[in-house]
Amino acid sequence: MNLITANDISAEQSVLGAILLDSNVLDDILFLEERDFSSKKHQQLYNVIKYLDEQNKPIDLMTVVGEFHKFGQVDEMGGVEYLSKLIDSVPTTSNAAYYAKIVRSKAVRRRGVELAREIERLSGESFDTDEEYFAAVESAAERIRPQNSGEMESLSQIKEGYFKHLTTPVSRIKTGFGQFDEWSNGLGRTDLFISAGRPSMGKTALLLQRIRNILDNPDCGVVLLWSQEMSKYQIIDRMIASATEIKFPKINQKQLDDFEIEVVRAMYEKLEKKPLFVRDAAGVNIQEVRSISRQFKRRYGKIDLVAVDYLQIMDIPQKKGESRSQAIGNVTRAAKNIAKDMDCPFMLLSQMTRESEQKKKPTLADLKESGSIEQDADVVEFLWEKPDDVMRGGKIVQQFIAKGRNIGINEFRLFFRGYLQRFRELYE
Repeated sequence: MNLITANDISAEQSVLGAILLDSNVLDDILFLEERDFSSKKHQQLYNVIKYLDEQNKPIDLMTVVGEFHKFGQVDEMGGVEYLSKLIDSVPTTSNAAYYAKIVRSKAVRRRGVELAREIERLSGESFDTDEEYFAAVESAAERIRPQNSGEMESLSQIKEGYFKHLTTPVSRIKTGFGQFDEWSNGLGRTDLFISAGRPSMGKTALLLQRIRNILDNPDCGVVLLWSQEMSKYQIIDRMIASATEIKFPKINQKQLDDFEIEVVRAMYEKLEKKPLFVRDAAGVNIQEVRSISRQFKRRYGKIDLVAVDYLQIMDIPQKKGESRSQAIGNVTRAAKNIAKDMDCPFMLLSQMTRESEQKKKPTLADLKESGSIEQDADVVEFLWEKPDDVMRGGKIVQQFIAKGRNIGINEFRLFFRGYLQRFRELYE
C-alpha cells in the first residue's frame, strides 16, 4: 500500500515554498514536526530551515543552499532548481497554515498505518506478561499523536472558558470523615494522595473505610482497588466488620453464628450493588493500573477513586544505572498522570522509614524510598502514634496531613478499633 500521495507532496511543497518566500511563515506553523513530511528530501530541508531559524540566521534560497553545500548534499535535496521551483509554485504565503494542517493530518494517517504494522510485529514478540505487551502497544499508539504546538492564548480567547470554569461547581470526593471533609472539601479529582504509616497503623483499614464511605455518596462513580497483600475475601472481611460491627476476628476465623451470617449476607448484598472492583494480585505494575483504569473510564464514564495497597511492593522496573528511588519516582509520576487523565483521586499507600519511629512527628523525608514521592504527591498523609496518647478499647492514631498542595497542612486525631477495622474521628 502506497502511503504517500500526490496531494501529500503538493501540500508539503506549498509549505516549504512559502517559508522560503517569507520566513515569517514559520511562526504560524510551529506545530509541524520533521516526521510530518513524507519525503526524506523535505524532512532534510525542513530541518535546515529550523536550524537557521534557531541560529537567528536569515532563511532564503541562498542561505539554505549554503547549508546543504557544507555537507555536499545539494544534489540530494534536488539542487538549486528544485528550491527555485518550490518558491515559484507559491503565489501567496497567506495559505501556508492551511497547507501545513493538511501535511500534519496526512502524517497522522500514515503513522496510523505504521502503528498497525508495529502492533503486528509486537504480537510476534515474546513478553513475560500480557501487561507488558499491552504497555508496549499503548506506548506505540501514543507516538501517533502530534506534539503540543505550544500555542499561546490571550485573555480574550480564554474568557468564555474561564467563566464557565468559574461557575462550574468543584467536583470533589467526600470521604465520610466529617472533620477532614469540612476542612479539605474531600479528595480532589486529579490528586495523587499518599497515605503512609508504619505497620499496624491501620492504613488499609482507613482506605477501606474511605472506600465504603465514597460508595455511599450519591451518584458515586467506579472505585478500583488493587490489593497486593490481602485476598479479595480478606478485603471483604474487613469491610463487612467495619460496616456491621461484627468483630473482625470472628469473621476472619469463621466463627459466626446463624444470625451473624445473615447480617453479613445482608451487608454483602448491599455492597455488591456498589461500583467497587477489586483485583488481588502481587507485583502489580503501573501499566496495568493505567490500562484497566482506561477501560473502566471508557465503559462507565466516571471513576471516583483508584487505589493501590501499597507502593513499595509493586512491580517497579529498574533500568540500568537507575536507583530504586528513581524507579519508584517513575511510578509516582505515572500515578499522578493517571489521576489527571482519569479525572479522579489516585490513593497510593506507602511505607514509612523505621527511623520515623524515633521522631516526635514524621516529616516528608520519612516516606520510605521517598525519591520524588513527596514532589509528585498533591497530598501526603502520615498515620502515627503518640506514646502518651492512649484510650481504652483501641488506639489513638494521629492523622497528619504533611503536604496539601491545594488544601494546606492539618492534623486530626482518630480512634482505631482494630477488632472492628474501624476508625472514628475524635473531636477535641
